[in-house]
Amino acid sequence: MVTVAQCLKTKPSIIVAVRPGDSVVLALQSMRDHRVRAVLVMEDDRLLGIITQGDCAIKVLLPGADAKTTLVRDVMTRDPMTVKLSDPLEACMGLMANRGFRHLPVLEAGRVMGVVSVGDVVKDSIRRMGEQIGFLETYIKGHGA
Repeated sequence: MVTVAQCLKTKPSIIVAVRPGDSVVLALQSMRDHRVRAVLVMEDDRLLGIITQGDCAIKVLLPGADAKTTLVRDVMTRDPMTVKLSDPLEACMGLMANRGFRHLPVLEAGRVMGVVSVGDVVKDSIRRMGEQIGFLETYIKGHGA
């Protein structure tokens, strides 16, 4: 069973975050620059929320608001659901599937440790399937003659 901690070890350790008083355009630029689809909203090392590309598109661009003047605090998801380092990655998959999340901030003792994305979960699933296929191929070859 792979844990959130093991998953985070395979990713860059940078925490991409903006402040609640930053403009939405700054959040979008951070997403572009770091090649992510969501950024954490933090102040004084404290997690306040998360803002995604979808939030920006649906809550700002579609209604015709100005991303340069709209503040992150006005469109972010406040107090997002989080996971711990010891949580199994499969539990994250269940949360994401059942609740419609694509990103889960990881907290340990109140400190942000990273973010687990649906892409991370899919990569792990593909890796595990490859291992299972390899095991089955070895089993079949060993018992086929």
